[in-house]
Amino acid sequence: VQLQASGGGLVQPGGSLRLSCAASGFRFSSYAMSWLRQAPGKGLETVADIMNDGRTAYVDSVKGRFTISRDNAKNTLYLQMNNLKPEDTAVHYCNAVDGPYDYWGHGTQVTVSS
Repeated sequence: VQLQASGGGLVQPGGSLRLSCAASGFRFSSYAMSWLRQAPGKGLETVADIMNDGRTAYVDSVKGRFTISRDNAKNTLYLQMNNLKPEDTAVHYCNAVDGPYDYWGHGTQVTVSS
């Protein structure tokens, strides 16, 4: 099982980034997928979820700015992040859950700074 997150980087406030998470080794389409983040000195926070039926949910701080999506044909999860703010600076992780099965990928750093 692998979850490979990519797309992080350094961006100015107001900028955009698109994170991707390539999955392999499990039935991606059956899993609920999430993006989580951990800012320096803070705990892990769930940013957005997408269920296997396409329903989505977001933490209030990113509503209207971030969009989570999935391409089951490509076994890939995405997070489009617009109007980024310094408080979005964090290591971002993708997560896959189906019942007792819970998989994590390595994080990708997002830094928002001028």
